[in-house]
Amino acid sequence: MESAAFLTDMYEYSMLSDALSDGSAFRKCVFEVYTRSLGEGRRYGVFAGLGRLLSSLKGLRPTGKELEFLLSKKIISQKAASWLENFSFTGTLRSYMEGDMYFPLSPVMQVEASYAEGLLLETLSLSILNYDSAVASAACRMSHVNPERPCYEMGSRRMNEWAAVAAARAAIVGGFEGTSNMEAGMLYGIPLIGTSAHSFTLVHDSEKQAFEVQFKNNKDATLLVDTFDVKKAIASAVRIAGPGLKGVRIDSGDLGSLARQVRAELDALGAGGAKITVTGDLDEYALLSLNAAPVDACGIGTRLVTGSGIPTSQMVYKLVEREDRNGKMQPVSKKSAGKSSYPYAKSVFRAVKDGKYEEEIVLMGSPECKEKWEKAHAEKEGLVPMLHTVAEGGEPREGLCGKEGLLKARERCREELKKFPEKILSLSPGEPVIETRMVRAR
Repeated sequence: MESAAFLTDMYEYSMLSDALSDGSAFRKCVFEVYTRSLGEGRRYGVFAGLGRLLSSLKGLRPTGKELEFLLSKKIISQKAASWLENFSFTGTLRSYMEGDMYFPLSPVMQVEASYAEGLLLETLSLSILNYDSAVASAACRMSHVNPERPCYEMGSRRMNEWAAVAAARAAIVGGFEGTSNMEAGMLYGIPLIGTSAHSFTLVHDSEKQAFEVQFKNNKDATLLVDTFDVKKAIASAVRIAGPGLKGVRIDSGDLGSLARQVRAELDALGAGGAKITVTGDLDEYALLSLNAAPVDACGIGTRLVTGSGIPTSQMVYKLVEREDRNGKMQPVSKKSAGKSSYPYAKSVFRAVKDGKYEEEIVLMGSPECKEKWEKAHAEKEGLVPMLHTVAEGGEPREGLCGKEGLLKARERCREELKKFPEKILSLSPGEPVIETRMVRAR
């Protein structure tokens, strides 16, 4: 892949350079990624972006041009530049599987590597996981309002051009059926969808002429019927396409009442099989209000790609263990007011009761103490481990990237959701659907 080395903050490189000067860059470390909060009223989050992050690992080495820039700006020393010339990420990543639900304080990813390597992965990890998880979480809430009614991602024009590609992928993880984004369709094999814009109608001499051109070139075309008068447009569409008209789209007004009007018109004209797609500024609450309306599919843009009010998952990347001068791993933590962290590389489990997840257990302590605790509790309490090795020696586990990884993540999200209490699907504000319990193994 192309270089991802500069998709980071400047201080990652200046810290690297300083750490190389005294040797601390080579201390073995464990970093963890977690969120302190799901956002006001949210009951769960969906972990997404892992496939994209794993695909980026090979691109962490700076190019010659990038090294020249770092040196010219005096951000790194010549010693650091020499080290970076041969750098490749060789660490181990353990994480939730993409598509898993996540909760506050539980580490969704662990990075075991030298301090130098862990530093260079920090900002990239957070930028990918924070955004993708926010979009996947919003997509999951939206797609489960009415699982029988497909949702399609249409947010490209509301985002940075590359964020739009990431959003399309994350929406699929959360349960969407397709995207309008061409790049995402090509990269990940996502089904592409699209109708036409009002400009297509307006550039023709009449709405009828615009419909005729579309139908001539695509017998399955979905026709946009709210440019002028909806009733006249429906009549024109059925005259041109006949009773086999595949579908129409409405993009403005009171979508619920307009959909009922459109359905009645289509049925009266013999086009009972025509599907109704609605688009506009939709979110999960607007979708809920459409449940009683004859809407067959929804195209969603702005609210989806901005996380439906929570545009970032607020994940952080913290050092929790590091090697001391004698080669022994030592727990470390931050004590800052309001931003303290928990020490130790942790194990994460979900307790199951009556076939449903009951709580999240985050286990802290030395490897020996954690192993003793697990032997005493895991089998008896039916605990499910959440952290899995997804990269070793810098090499991603097979099947987690590209189209294959995306389809697996989408299926996992769908299946994992069923393992929680039913209230997880509630859109009313509430606490996380399961509690996170921090346990110190002794």
